Amino acid sequence: MAEQNEQQRRYREFLDLMPLTLALAGLPDSEHGRYYSEEQIETRLFAVRHAYKAARNLVREIVSKS
Repeated sequence: MAEQNEQQRRYREFLDLMPLTLALAGLPDSEHGRYYSEEQIETRLFAVRHAYKAARNLVREIVSKS
């Protein structure tokens, strides 16, 4: 049960950080009807992963200073 609660907490944290993550990643939306290549998707994943880490660290830093 504790493991399930931890997983739900982490998922909620992920969702809460998503708007900040996407803003930090600065990725443009795709054009309607156009698809990204596998390489483009990998590049975007790299940007989102790093933006998520930065967003999480920023929030933790701000919360710990409050």
